[in-house]
Amino acid sequence: MVQSQAKATPTPPTDAAPEEEIAYLAKRHRVTPAIVREIIRRIGSAERSAVEREIQRGKARR
Repeated sequence: MVQSQAKATPTPPTDAAPEEEIAYLAKRHRVTPAIVREIIRRIGSAERSAVEREIQRGKARR
């Protein structure tokens, strides 16, 4: 049995939001990019609609 010597390269998580998307959401909803990153981390998804829904819920609590 022959084993390959190639090591698996670590890949970043597929749901990591690019910085442009974070900046867009932050500017559109008038919150800081750190808040958008925290929401993405908390809900576990970088899907735009889910993040926007969570931002609206947060604003409704204010």
